[in-house]
Amino acid sequence: MLILSFFLYWLLLMLVVSIHEFAHSWVAYRCGDTTPKLMGRLSLNPLVHIDPLATLLMPFFLFIITKGRFIFGAAKPVPINHWLLRNPKRDIIWIGIAGPLANILLAFFIGLMIRFIPSQSLLTIILNYLAVISLILGIFNLIPIPPLDGSRIVMGILPSRFSYLYARLEPYGIIIIMLILWMGFAETIILPSLNIMVKLFGLMRI
Repeated sequence: MLILSFFLYWLLLMLVVSIHEFAHSWVAYRCGDTTPKLMGRLSLNPLVHIDPLATLLMPFFLFIITKGRFIFGAAKPVPINHWLLRNPKRDIIWIGIAGPLANILLAFFIGLMIRFIPSQSLLTIILNYLAVISLILGIFNLIPIPPLDGSRIVMGILPSRFSYLYARLEPYGIIIIMLILWMGFAETIILPSLNIMVKLFGLMRI
């Protein structure tokens, strides 16, 4: 049952990841950077965003070690050319916020929708799963560790010298993220934040 649950969650995760990456690409494009569009990332097609490690292996690993209580995945980073942005320091903040904000807004609108659908129907349950997974993705990505979106926000705020030094953490980012998850970070920070937003949006905890 745990494996079957994983595949259901993973399919929904692919949908919210696609929305997340599309939001990054769209905002970058609106800020003057045509790179995401030229690289085919200005799309809701999950296939153009998949990364073997972050999109396939990491969600399975996290789902198993948390016994089905937590799933998270990521896509290939959206390529951004800072030289093409109209205001790089400001625009990188908006690009970083775009993905998590898209996920949170998706959950919010799903919360509104399910109020008009019979409770405990299959559609309600699936939509609720979709909303909660979208919230997990949005909240997790706000962690300020490269390459997560929270780090882009920090890089936009920091002076250029410190931003450069901070960006050098990126090659070690996945290791740091996996380490803090192993230490229980998901249960002490992410899950309480998730529970607050689930209640706020009128969703059911999964």
